[in-house]
Amino acid sequence: MSINQSKGASQTFSDKENKSNIVYIVLDDVGFSDFGCFGSEIETPYIDSLSTQGLRYNNFNVTPLCSPTRASLLTGRNHHSIGMGHLSAIDLGPDHPNKRGRITPAAATTAEVLKDNGYSTFAVGKWHLAPLHENSSAGPFKNWPLGKGFERFYGFLGGATDQYSPDLVYDNHRIDSPRREDYHLSEDLVDHAIQFMTDHESVTPEKPFFLYLAFGAQHAPHQVPKSYIEKYKGNYDKGWDIIREERFIRQKDLGIIPNSTELAPRNPGVQPWNSLTGNEKEVFTRFQETYSGFLTHTDEQIGRFLNFLDFLGKREDTMIVLLSDNGASQEGGYNGSMNLSTYYNRIEESIDDMLDSIEEMGGPKADCNYPKGWAQVSNTPFKHYKQNTYFGGIHVPLIIQWPKRIQNKGAICKQFCHAIDLTPTVFDVLDIHVPETHNGVVQIPIHGASLIETFDNPNAPTKRDTQYFEIFGHRAIWHNGWMGVTYHNKGEPFDQDKWELYHVDKDFSQTNDLAQQYPEKLHEMEQMWWDEARKHDVLPLDDRTLELASVANTRAVNNRNMFVYYPGMAHIGSFAAPPVMNRSYEITVPVDMKNSGDEGVLVAHGNHSSGYVFYVKNKLLVYEYNYFGTYFRLKSEIEVPLGKSVLSFRFKKTGVNAGIGMLYINDVKAGEIEMPKTIPYRISFEGLDVGRDGLSPISPSYHKKGDFSFTGKIEKVVFDLQND
Repeated sequence: MSINQSKGASQTFSDKENKSNIVYIVLDDVGFSDFGCFGSEIETPYIDSLSTQGLRYNNFNVTPLCSPTRASLLTGRNHHSIGMGHLSAIDLGPDHPNKRGRITPAAATTAEVLKDNGYSTFAVGKWHLAPLHENSSAGPFKNWPLGKGFERFYGFLGGATDQYSPDLVYDNHRIDSPRREDYHLSEDLVDHAIQFMTDHESVTPEKPFFLYLAFGAQHAPHQVPKSYIEKYKGNYDKGWDIIREERFIRQKDLGIIPNSTELAPRNPGVQPWNSLTGNEKEVFTRFQETYSGFLTHTDEQIGRFLNFLDFLGKREDTMIVLLSDNGASQEGGYNGSMNLSTYYNRIEESIDDMLDSIEEMGGPKADCNYPKGWAQVSNTPFKHYKQNTYFGGIHVPLIIQWPKRIQNKGAICKQFCHAIDLTPTVFDVLDIHVPETHNGVVQIPIHGASLIETFDNPNAPTKRDTQYFEIFGHRAIWHNGWMGVTYHNKGEPFDQDKWELYHVDKDFSQTNDLAQQYPEKLHEMEQMWWDEARKHDVLPLDDRTLELASVANTRAVNNRNMFVYYPGMAHIGSFAAPPVMNRSYEITVPVDMKNSGDEGVLVAHGNHSSGYVFYVKNKLLVYEYNYFGTYFRLKSEIEVPLGKSVLSFRFKKTGVNAGIGMLYINDVKAGEIEMPKTIPYRISFEGLDVGRDGLSPISPSYHKKGDFSFTGKIEKVVFDLQND
């Protein structure tokens, strides 16, 4: 059955014979081999159970980055064509329609179309499909989930958040992070998915539903209760080379990869396990134990949701689609990381420092991300990682279960398919016609093709012949079982990129480069890539990464030098906060303190990983700057007086990312500290609060005081930034 576009009015659920329920379960940064049913030693029994009663797809592909995959998944179109050529942090303006950090209204989402066809629509978890400078409670809200077809939302708007102190949004407003010892975000997300389903089934059981359940797992920070980490204690002492070989053998035994597959060589820079020091092995082993425990914990939450569907009697007629948004992440670097902010600021942590804090891994004081050696294991049998257009970045697991409809349960489907093919499949099985216009906007045609034929015949032929890939200048193209791919070195001319050629129908793991053997075929593939790039608005190519955020900010709400915030303002995201990096600035807070014991946070930006906080404690004015766990702490030499006063922190830039911090009370200098290094690019992956520290505490000086809300009266908080 093909996907049609219709000029007519939308159907309602009562018009359709088929009103089956749809669930998308999206995991983050999970490699091809990470599930037990795809070859892993990690325990994922609930995910595995989906495959035994459904279908596994071993030739499923995505973009090598999260926002673009999610945009393609929810629209059935290629990501550049709909405005998500990069992360949602990047909005390059109307002159670059392929990089707006949002889904164009010309590509109605699955939720919008299904809602128009009588479905209830719910989103739970990670969004990451709105420009991050819109990540404030002042909106605009048109690119938030409720603006894109979902009737209810609970989760977080950015690309990552703390699992213990998340930055939460409920529908269109922010809420406080729950402060209880047993809290974990993955559990909370499933609790709310169940709550939404309970409300739906209790009141409108006759309506079908669409649920988009997108976990923060397995994206960093890898955080999970210690019991899950201890479950894997000692399992990885043998190291990543042996674990990778074991997964490779298991994959062949399972039939998830062809017997002819070769294991791709070790990625550049990843050291043989036996060459590592004892300290390196100890740290790296704990990273993988943490990751594995995190995935098993996620699997248990998926199990809770599946059990609830069973309780409702809805599993039989619910199509469940489970996938990862890209391959395993290289963002932990070669050593791994215990501080999520270091990656965004191009700083590598030392083995000795991480060893000293090894018992914090998985807990609320560490933002773990494993080293590249373990990411390579996750991507077995492929090479490279997330962000790259080799199979390590784009070739991920896909499972579809629909007991009522799928035949040949437990089969492996080998057709080439892509994220853009999933929503067309949903429309096909529901016999829904994609509208030619939506809300008065002419729609871009669907680019994907339905996989419905695989439900009856796992050996059905591939329905598409071509698919391009591009991120950060890395490029690839698949065409009828062949693949051209190039790794782009940042800053070098694109026409100097060396292309490789693989016959992936016969070379599953891209190990035999045929570029020299078939130069004409390679040239054909290169030209085909350019043709597809022109067709799908990929051009012009741009290899900028972190620095694009500053370019994008020229259109952001924080592209100014003066900010005035008032007490009671909701938490705002980091990309909407004042950009104080590498410049002089002043923070001024008029206060009124009636009692000698008044104290608390005046303004805070960040969390335990990095950031700054300005507060009063024990009658003294304090400014602390958390430079990835190194604290520059400045206390006033005089007390803050009772009554009205003006409290200020002034930073005078003296060099690149360096300067002098000064405290003032009623314009009287009250202290000074040299700050030889400050954060260069991104203060924190968490945002800013006025009058309290709403997420995990930036400073350990008040970590036992909850959010340490200011007990006096704040008139306003003023930021004055200089252009030096």
